[in-house]
Amino acid sequence: MIKKFFAELIGTTLLVLFGCGTAVAANQIASQVVYYPLAFTIVPIALTFGLILMALCYVIGNISGCHINPAVSIAMLINKKITILECLEYIIAQLIGAVAGTEILGIILNSYESLGANGFLELSSMNTTMIAALVIEAILTFVFVLVVLCITSKKEETSNNGLIIGAALTLVHIFGIPFTGTSVNPARSFGPALLTTNNLALEQLWVFVVGPLIGAIVAALLFRFVIDTKEETKKEKKAK
Repeated sequence: MIKKFFAELIGTTLLVLFGCGTAVAANQIASQVVYYPLAFTIVPIALTFGLILMALCYVIGNISGCHINPAVSIAMLINKKITILECLEYIIAQLIGAVAGTEILGIILNSYESLGANGFLELSSMNTTMIAALVIEAILTFVFVLVVLCITSKKEETSNNGLIIGAALTLVHIFGIPFTGTSVNPARSFGPALLTTNNLALEQLWVFVVGPLIGAIVAALLFRFVIDTKEETKKEKKAK
């Protein structure tokens, strides 16, 4: 389990460092230009999150499954892929990794004023309301986690798994960045909110914990009781 713990810790550290680092850099560049299309910040940020996750899937996927996201770990727990103890260890590793990634970013920037924290209302490009942010995060996490569950449930692992999962994360970021900055990952939100000098980000953090967890739980239940055919096959064999 120690290998899985450090794999999740290092993976989450890199996800936050690369993803949030790109978000900070893109937004700072945009603020210095008179006219800078929003798409020029959304696309690089979305691609960075998707690409770093894709890379990590191939690096640590065979060690820990490359969850690097408490929402994914909880979904795996619901579907009996990991135990409660493993889930707790995964989440602890992910939270530590998120703080470590944010701290490294703060050191690089020599500032903790902007660290890529998620937010709504004045912290959102679209001035998104709290309820809208909660709904958006739940829906985006639902889509992302459902893709992860469907891809990883197949017996035959293919070289495309990491690519598909990374593409799914890119997709939800393209939609969600203008509204909330896109979390779909409580750990990714925890690190920046905890270390940023803007206390409002920490006050709003609960939305980026509750929303993704709701989406992940719904996706896990839908997959387990509706989409997954393995359980039905097992029941049919027992009945025979």
